[in-house]
Amino acid sequence: MRRRLYLLRHAEVSYVAQGRLVRPDLAALTAAGEEQARALGALLSKVRFDRVIVSGLPRTLETARRVLEGRDAPAPESWPDFDELRSGRLRDLAPGALETSLLGAFRGPAPESQRFLGGESIGELFDRVLPALQRLLDQPGWDCALLVLHGAVNRALVSWALTSARNFLGHLEQSPGCLNILDHGGGWVVRTINYRPADPLFLDGRGTTMEQLYEELRSAVP
Repeated sequence: MRRRLYLLRHAEVSYVAQGRLVRPDLAALTAAGEEQARALGALLSKVRFDRVIVSGLPRTLETARRVLEGRDAPAPESWPDFDELRSGRLRDLAPGALETSLLGAFRGPAPESQRFLGGESIGELFDRVLPALQRLLDQPGWDCALLVLHGAVNRALVSWALTSARNFLGHLEQSPGCLNILDHGGGWVVRTINYRPADPLFLDGRGTTMEQLYEELRSAVP
């Protein structure tokens, strides 16, 4: 039998407040993010989860709690191996390097050597998230799991399910508060990618999440 993973990206947060950068580990859901999480909760209200897994970063835990609000569900488990792609320090970037170092991995298939803001590489991301995924699949006793993770992490996992290789398809958009549905058993079946119950037709614009982040950071980084 196939088991099912409902793979979410955390709902919207802001990494800039009053013109100043917010530490990624402290970023909280915006009002729009709270609405996105509630919309996911309504969509998934009839699904029974045996496991709930978050990265441990507050934005994933807060999203999971709002999705599961008022329901009898397992307590979220924090798996740090599913943390977001780790950046370097913005102040260490060479002048004019922000756009390339931020967006380079998200404009198409990215090589494993591509680094995110001078920090972790795509290869290093695969090195930690794929063993974590396999560890989950190797554990018995569950049929349906909710994973609330991050944009780059989700791209790595969905890319793996689609290609069975360490291909990072950076142009697979993962919008805040989006849903992916993956089944596993005798191989992968990919059923849904980047579904947004709050705006399923993407009427709010055609920019990507990472392009929006670039504009935020550009206004805050000297």
